[in-house]
Amino acid sequence: MTAPSPREAIAYKVLTAPQMADLLAQGSFAGAPVDVADGFIHLSTAEQLPGTLAKHFAGQSDLSLAAVDLAALGDVVRWEESRGGQLFPHIYAALPLPAVVAHGPLAWGADGQPLLPPAPLGT
Repeated sequence: MTAPSPREAIAYKVLTAPQMADLLAQGSFAGAPVDVADGFIHLSTAEQLPGTLAKHFAGQSDLSLAAVDLAALGDVVRWEESRGGQLFPHIYAALPLPAVVAHGPLAWGADGQPLLPPAPLGT
């Protein structure tokens, strides 16, 4: 299994409302407790996002999604095997706000799938 080219990839970070507020106020995000414990920030591709939400965020409300431009992060991104043998993008550094190309509250479509953030930042 090969990882997507970082130049083409957008990945998603699920954040609580306080974590999103910190990212916006501080300009970077060092990670949720699980990220800090694991030594990297966990991200998911659009295809992986429903499984991540079901496994790690079931029943939680007031969540946000940040769309992350992996190319902007360069060599701190590693694609590593995780759930079900899938390759997940992991960030081995703090997430800088300039790499977040869109964000918004987690919303669900009529099909039960998460809706991705609709607009880039600054628009």
